[in-house]
Amino acid sequence: MSKSDPSFVKWREIVNRQYAVPLALVCLGVWLHAADSLLVATMMPAIVAEIGGTNLISWTVALYEIGSIVAGAASGLLALRLGIRRPMTFAALLFAAGCMVSAIAPEMWIVLLGRLMQGFGGGGLMALAFVACSQLFPERLMARALGAISTLWGVSAFTGPLIGGLFVEFSTWRGGFWFFCIQALGLALWIFLSIKEPKPTRSDETFQRFPIWRLAFLSLSVLFIAYAGVDVSIVKTPLFLIAGICFLFLFFRLDSGKQGNRLFPVTTLSLRDPVGAGLTMVLCFSIATIAVSVYGPLLITLLHGSTALEAGYIIACSSIGWSITAFFISGVPTSQGGRMIAGGMTILTLSILGFIYSVPNGPPLLIAVFTVLEGVGFGMAWTFVLHRATVVAGPAETERVSAAIPTMQRLGYALGAAYMGIVANWSGIAEGNDPHLMRDVAYTIFIACLPAAIVGLIAAFRFVRSKAAVSA
Repeated sequence: MSKSDPSFVKWREIVNRQYAVPLALVCLGVWLHAADSLLVATMMPAIVAEIGGTNLISWTVALYEIGSIVAGAASGLLALRLGIRRPMTFAALLFAAGCMVSAIAPEMWIVLLGRLMQGFGGGGLMALAFVACSQLFPERLMARALGAISTLWGVSAFTGPLIGGLFVEFSTWRGGFWFFCIQALGLALWIFLSIKEPKPTRSDETFQRFPIWRLAFLSLSVLFIAYAGVDVSIVKTPLFLIAGICFLFLFFRLDSGKQGNRLFPVTTLSLRDPVGAGLTMVLCFSIATIAVSVYGPLLITLLHGSTALEAGYIIACSSIGWSITAFFISGVPTSQGGRMIAGGMTILTLSILGFIYSVPNGPPLLIAVFTVLEGVGFGMAWTFVLHRATVVAGPAETERVSAAIPTMQRLGYALGAAYMGIVANWSGIAEGNDPHLMRDVAYTIFIACLPAAIVGLIAAFRFVRSKAAVSA
């Protein structure tokens, strides 16, 4: 688009006295959510070294993602009823409270409570940021506002590990939580004073349609699977794993029978349907790729002597590779989307094969190479997944599919973290720091990622080869 085109929006049209404050508020909310996961991943080796809880590392991700899923589902309804001022203020305060709880935690179970609260707060801030864009900016400026959010997301991938590493190296991991607590408190006050309180737009019937029972079953499924791995045993682990799977299928069964407030398409997880194949692909690759974020920093520091800062940046290479790849292929026509999706998912699978060798054996630079490769795969595919999924879904399901993709991704991260917790604890990650044992643990964890990746790859090819997708 030419700069002489009347529809071209210059940055100074949004970075001015009228819109700079709401843009900063939205970006700060996204920043807290986006930087939090990499910050905590970088600090995790120091956390478990001080207060223990190696067998609960996976819960720090699973609980955060549960909170994000529930908060994301609730935020849209709350915004319709109350506007964005009060829900965003509450989300920021809840995030701050979660950081405070984690900062003073004497043991890992208290950190987990804080992580759940951070998940609710951060997920709410993220979802409400997109709602705020539609309410605080005119339509012609929304693209610039969303562009600023996307840019900040990439920046957080770089600065999150930096902040976490600096606190670990020069202060304490507790200071990292306090640092984000102060930011969230400032954001809450800023939102409360800066955003005007809108009038309610919907009746109380809105809350009657909130899918509380379905979200409860979804949360229970992740909790049961995660708990199955806390203390692995022949009897308890299979029982809790089966219970978690049953709750998950119950959630999808109940959700498919709803109409107005259904969270997912009816054909979710069906490989025979292109939409179901696409969502299955998203779920499986989210499960398959979360291991490096959950256990990567700990294994890299223990096996290869890297600092927390170095390990954090190795993990951040995925987000950096994702952002750079997405930028360079943004001009590829959508007619090539199928090839890009298939190619990206194939690269993702190859990166997992690379982790199987590189994480146990090193060197750290090789791990970073495969982490970048993972980001390249995501960047190639995700740029086209949303467009292709909405096309094959049809106009009636466009909005639902658009919302289902990020929700399915977060569900995959939560389930993947719970599953990896079982694998890691079964292989002996909590039994000590012996290098030979940790090397075996690393092999086992990343080999366990392959089944989900293979199913995801099959789903990807079914997704791009469907007749509706080919014509997209």
